Amino acid sequence: MKRNVLIIGAGGVARVVAHKCAQHNDVLGDIHLASRTVAKARDIVAAVRARGSLRVPGRIEAHALDALDVGATSALIRATGAGIVINVGAAFVNMAVLSACIATGAAYIDTAIHEDPLKICETPPWYGNYEWRRREECKEAGVTAVLGAGFDPGVVNAWAALARDEYFDRMDSIDIIDINAGSHGRWFATNFDPEINFREFTGQVWSWQGRKWVSNAMFEVGRVWDLPVVGESKAYMTGHDEIHSLSKNLDVPDIRFWMGFGERYITVFTVLKNLGLLSEQPVTTAEGQKVVPLKVVKAVLPDPSSLAPDYTGKTCIGDLVKGEKGGQAREVFIYNVSDHAECYREVGSQAISYTAGVPPVAAALLIAKGPWDVKTMANVEELPPRPFLALLDEMGLPTRIRDERGDRALSFG
Repeated sequence: MKRNVLIIGAGGVARVVAHKCAQHNDVLGDIHLASRTVAKARDIVAAVRARGSLRVPGRIEAHALDALDVGATSALIRATGAGIVINVGAAFVNMAVLSACIATGAAYIDTAIHEDPLKICETPPWYGNYEWRRREECKEAGVTAVLGAGFDPGVVNAWAALARDEYFDRMDSIDIIDINAGSHGRWFATNFDPEINFREFTGQVWSWQGRKWVSNAMFEVGRVWDLPVVGESKAYMTGHDEIHSLSKNLDVPDIRFWMGFGERYITVFTVLKNLGLLSEQPVTTAEGQKVVPLKVVKAVLPDPSSLAPDYTGKTCIGDLVKGEKGGQAREVFIYNVSDHAECYREVGSQAISYTAGVPPVAAALLIAKGPWDVKTMANVEELPPRPFLALLDEMGLPTRIRDERGDRALSFG
């Protein structure tokens, strides 16, 4: 049984991960947080202690770390005795942290595909460009590496696997819909790291249609979805991590991702992009200083973690799956609704961070207990979905379904 967790990162998602690991430290053991800015990690440690999140007495400590330094990360894994590493740092560090896990034998969990800081919206398949190239190394080393174990990707992948296993004989399409109907009260802010947020949308939109990759421009394809709780919401088709693994691992002709955007976001995004302020390439100012425009934009926007105290409203994220069961056409919507204020009351974070931070801890528990300790690399849809979804029910992310029988909670007991 693997014990002791090293959390890479100290942002809003890491805060949720730390609280949830603390709530299960009877299984997971010691908790360590590592960040380049150690003060942020110390703040999270203090918050966990202040809320009394530790289920049983135990260690929770902060460390300074440049996660791009494979040697330093390997040394910290050994020094802390970490059997599981949860990587919720910037997507730029994935490959370095994965290398450290392979070197030390620690299990690896992340929530997003690796990104090259000099490349935006690479052509598919992204996993094939990075993580999947290390699959054989993981297998040879007997290292468990669970990729994309956040919410989307992550939970939505598990729902797709559940639909395949229990609700369909044949799946024709999966539309993953992500709506945040909440309000943070700021004139403009992003719900997670602005640099990562903007990078997702500055290039081409890639979707899987007719069993091939199809390219569109951002905000080119939109539609209104009528969803539980949040009602009618406008969402736009965009590229997203889970399309890359689901298109390979599931036999589904059409897989699309839709995200809700307000008119203000679209207007600000468009202006910033047209002015060149979302570029990741450095420019030189009149004073001779080199700056990266995207990093400047990030620096002047609110820290996403600062939005939590005033956030109200709900999120709705789900898989709309269409296909056939028993010779009859079928449609199901498997989803979760989260409340920003409730998330803040529990762990001091808004629902975007909460939905992203709870699933990797559920994955860590399944690795620690054995069901997901597969000694190789896997995406979430390649692993048994029921144990994962059952844990999420207990941890604050219950699954619901809307189908021909109506709208109801799903039980995984």
